[in-house]
Amino acid sequence: MTLFGRRMLNEWLLDPEITYLNHGTVGATPRRVLAAQQAIRDEIERQPSRYLLRELVGLLNLPEGVPLRLRAAAEVIANFVGAQGRDLVFVDNATTGANAVLRSLDLKKSDEILITDLAYGAVANIAAFVARERGAHVNTVRMPYPVDNPRVLVDTIANALNSRTRIAIIDHITSESALILPLAEIAACCHQKGVLVLADGAHAPGILPLDIPALGVDWYIANLHKWAYAPRSSGFLWATPERQSSLHPPVISWGLDKGFTAEFDWVGTRDPSPYLAAPEGLAFMRDLGVEAVRTYNHKLAWKTAQMLSQHWDTKLDANEAMVGSMVTLPLPERLGSAREDAFRLRDALLYEDRIEVQIHAWRGHLWVRISAQIYNEMVDFERLAAAVAARV
Repeated sequence: MTLFGRRMLNEWLLDPEITYLNHGTVGATPRRVLAAQQAIRDEIERQPSRYLLRELVGLLNLPEGVPLRLRAAAEVIANFVGAQGRDLVFVDNATTGANAVLRSLDLKKSDEILITDLAYGAVANIAAFVARERGAHVNTVRMPYPVDNPRVLVDTIANALNSRTRIAIIDHITSESALILPLAEIAACCHQKGVLVLADGAHAPGILPLDIPALGVDWYIANLHKWAYAPRSSGFLWATPERQSSLHPPVISWGLDKGFTAEFDWVGTRDPSPYLAAPEGLAFMRDLGVEAVRTYNHKLAWKTAQMLSQHWDTKLDANEAMVGSMVTLPLPERLGSAREDAFRLRDALLYEDRIEVQIHAWRGHLWVRISAQIYNEMVDFERLAAAVAARV
């Protein structure tokens, strides 16, 4: 059995002088996956035109029976999330996927986009932009927080739906608050009222076992460069077959009107190596043991949250069943409550204590979101505990 912890730092290029507790923000790619990515880049450069125009997506003729490289990679990713490759396309990140879905939607002036106040800020901005452009309305639902009973979240969203709601954007794992939401139950409530569901699973691959079709959503967007060990930037967009014909990428290119995968697979010349190396990230995780990785990260995150709340004498209101590899908990009140206080503390921890961690202000408090990855162990979080306590 692999022994996780700081010895695993050898598998990454992370600066050993920095205590890195922020894997959830932009991810960190293992050396093995970076090597696979570079090998792909080298192969492209030997015959760029053949590789990109023929072998990658088939814009030009390819010998019969030779699989397209991008579709082959998509099949691997789809298998990992319980889906079919024909229903999944690569996008740069979940934000790009959200743009594709919302900007493809035929919204009328009286229509409403429902989001929650737990939504990722960039996704909330997309909703606001599309609503402004179409004359529609964004209904931002204030969610109960903290919450012990997931059913309360389902009921809160169900009660906010109305006859004007066209689409609901629901996180699978919320970004700043790091909660696993009961996505399937929420989607069922939305569909009962004729509301489409866009699931934001930015953090889910690698944290949660996934069977996307079983969730009952219309679209699912996710990142692979966060918890699935892919190079940046690498994400995907999954859509039910009935939602694919009206779906278009934010960048229109040679695939227009040639089908879902054709449109998204080629949006102009770009580096496809993050997508093509994404299967190597999954292979790395499988070699370590997928369930072992998830279990280690979850247990470390939960034990750490308990330790930090005790050390700082703050209240941990999280429900362990709603926690994956990240936990958000309040910081001591004396550290402030405004965005400027959050920025100041985050900068001080990085530049003075050499600790990288996500801190934000929300609802009149400062919060820290810790990310537990297999290269972390309790001593890393004990450093954070002491550094914060020294500033109280």
